[in-house]
Amino acid sequence: MRISARTQYALRAAAELAAAPPGPMPAEKIATAQGIPRKFLDNILLQLRRAGLLHSQRGPDGGYWLARPAGEITLADIVLIVEGVSEGGDHGGYPGVASPLAEVWSALRDHEEMMLADITLADIARASVRLGDEWR
Repeated sequence: MRISARTQYALRAAAELAAAPPGPMPAEKIATAQGIPRKFLDNILLQLRRAGLLHSQRGPDGGYWLARPAGEITLADIVLIVEGVSEGGDHGGYPGVASPLAEVWSALRDHEEMMLADITLADIARASVRLGDEWR
């Protein structure tokens, strides 16, 4: 799976919001904390807000905050919003001895999607991510 820079920035911004104290967090503060170009971040935050993942408030005390608790938002939710629907990766099969590779790629994609669906923003914010049988 290739994760675009846009998706990586979205995940980092969402993690920053998950770790923030309650209340609005200014986009500039998110951009600075995560080293994300501000204009790029503004577009990402707008996309996440339109998808219902974030709320926003304008004004001097404004900013962004998660629309749901961090424990209810998975990395897969964010990837789906930013990247769109998974292509499914139909390889059409391979000839001869390479034919099992199509099933390998499909299983790998399924594993990636399940892993992203198991990790929440709360897990990231408290640095307790379970990868396989290990906690990191």
